[in-house]
Amino acid sequence: MSLSISWSAHVTGSVTDDVTFMTTVTREMAESNVNRREMTDQSAAEKSVRPKSSKAWEHFTLNAANKTVICKLCKAELVWHGSTTVMHEHMKRKHVVTDEGETSARKKQLTMSEFVQRRNPPCTPQQAAIVTDVILNMLVTDMRPMSMVEDEGFKKMVGTLNPGYILPSRTHFTKLMERKYQEAFQKIKSAINTTNSRMALTTDIWTSVATEAYLGITCHYIGNDWKMTSVCLTTMPLEDRHTSTNIAEWLEEVAVKFEIPSEKICAIVHDNGANIVAAAKLLEEKHGWSSIRCTGHTLQLVINAALKNTGIQRAVGAARCLVEHFKKSEQACSKLKDKQKQMGTPEHKLVQDVSTRWNSTFYMINRLIEQRWPVTATLSDPSLTHRDKRYLDLKPDQWSLLEELCTALKSFECATVFMSGQEYITVSSLPPLVKGLLKSTEGAAYDSASVKSFQVTAFEQLQNRWKETLFDQVDNPVVLSSALDPRFRRLKFLSPEQIITVQAKVQAKALAARREMVQQQITTSTIRTAAEPSTSLLDSLLESGGSSDEESREEKAEEDLNTQIRNEVLAYFGERPLAKEENPLDWWRDNKDKYPTLAKLAKSYLCIPSSSTPSERLFSAAGNIASKKRASLSPEHVDMLTFLHSNSKFWKSE
Repeated sequence: MSLSISWSAHVTGSVTDDVTFMTTVTREMAESNVNRREMTDQSAAEKSVRPKSSKAWEHFTLNAANKTVICKLCKAELVWHGSTTVMHEHMKRKHVVTDEGETSARKKQLTMSEFVQRRNPPCTPQQAAIVTDVILNMLVTDMRPMSMVEDEGFKKMVGTLNPGYILPSRTHFTKLMERKYQEAFQKIKSAINTTNSRMALTTDIWTSVATEAYLGITCHYIGNDWKMTSVCLTTMPLEDRHTSTNIAEWLEEVAVKFEIPSEKICAIVHDNGANIVAAAKLLEEKHGWSSIRCTGHTLQLVINAALKNTGIQRAVGAARCLVEHFKKSEQACSKLKDKQKQMGTPEHKLVQDVSTRWNSTFYMINRLIEQRWPVTATLSDPSLTHRDKRYLDLKPDQWSLLEELCTALKSFECATVFMSGQEYITVSSLPPLVKGLLKSTEGAAYDSASVKSFQVTAFEQLQNRWKETLFDQVDNPVVLSSALDPRFRRLKFLSPEQIITVQAKVQAKALAARREMVQQQITTSTIRTAAEPSTSLLDSLLESGGSSDEESREEKAEEDLNTQIRNEVLAYFGERPLAKEENPLDWWRDNKDKYPTLAKLAKSYLCIPSSSTPSERLFSAAGNIASKKRASLSPEHVDMLTFLHSNSKFWKSE
């Protein structure tokens, strides 16, 4: 109530209210004076602590009631004692902002970018080089296009993580990638040239989404440490027709590029394509490179032929349609998950097969059998599945057929997975594995006529496709690798006559290898003594005159060499076989001094992969690099990125 109103009330009121009136007036006047005094004090305080010459207030706000100031940058609340000292100290300690030059109120307040720049000075050249190298490694490892460095999201992320780093252009990263390729190429070429082992190649041809053809080549050898080493040599773009002559020339060009002598290559593994088989034959005739067909691709042909049965095709086709239904319906998948929980079935998704991989058909059938009852229950639910879709459920005889077919395919799937490995020895396992497949296929008993037909066809295909390699000419590289694998040295998959033939071949190969070793020693000795004083004329005459004695010494040396090799071979084959789960390379590392000639020979055969899967894996990487998003990459850059990605162990730092 204002003083005027109170006074008016007093004039019009009675005399008896005088005391009340005076009390009210006194109280209101006192409150008014207090308010005016507080306002004056606050105004004076703000005026006294905010001189225009101090920039501290550009970063703080005052809370006079609580006697505190609040930092605008980090929201810290400080006790205020009437001066700006505490604010200056906070800025120096927490935000690296000094009071230098803070004399003019007209000076601009620090912007956020200026503040960040003060806290994060530009990277030194050394720091920037480290960050750039890490980004390049990420692009190669994750197979990202170089254009990723131009993406707004990526630039913002890098700027946030390291504001002082200036992101180079896409062109700069491309040049760095080319330089990195050259460094890795030199390291790999040096590693290949320094090993004293022979090596095998795998090769395959692939076409990208941009319809560009590539030839993939990998190299495999056993190092001086008795470890299997696999290297990507190239995914070279192909411009000419894929004739056998051209393919053979391309393979020779890559060997020359890496300075691999032709005699150092023992074999080439390839698929069953007519042009590449013919190319391998040309190289075998010209250089002696053994031609070995890919086990995985051969098994694919065996199974494809065996699956061409009307009953099987109908059952597999029905299974494929059933899986497609669930793949296209989120509601059906959700209901299937509910049924799996109710029935206690593993909560696995159904698997869709692809035509190029027979084992994907096995995985589809195997998963469908596992989920048979949840699938049937889902399809039988009228609230979910319309009447015209209930035909999707398989008939009882189809379920039975698929169960038997799944059993028949299991051994083939196991063999395919094992023979596709490249970190362990595989080629020596091929003969006993094929024998095992023949035995298991022939001995199985099935009720379904369709699966019986599959059984007969698969058996015939196995025999026909490996007849020449494993059963007719047993002195071939594949069987010799089994003989030099201590796990299979007894050669139980061969007849007694064949075992004698293989052991004789091993002895002949070992003798040739020892002669080569002796010749190398003689050559080295000759070079070493070439600078020494020549013998006297008399010594020369006596030496030439005693040729009969020299011939006698040579014959004795040859006889001793034959005896030595024969004893080494007999001792090796006389030992007990190594356990199947043991690593044959570890065994050879531990016994190389006991069997020096056979150890050298073993490296030449055990290095051969049983399949061309390593080359196919290159195309998995190349496919990611040359995808639609990356289709603008030149074929040469696809080759470089694939090379770096596949050979990361040769150039990545720890």
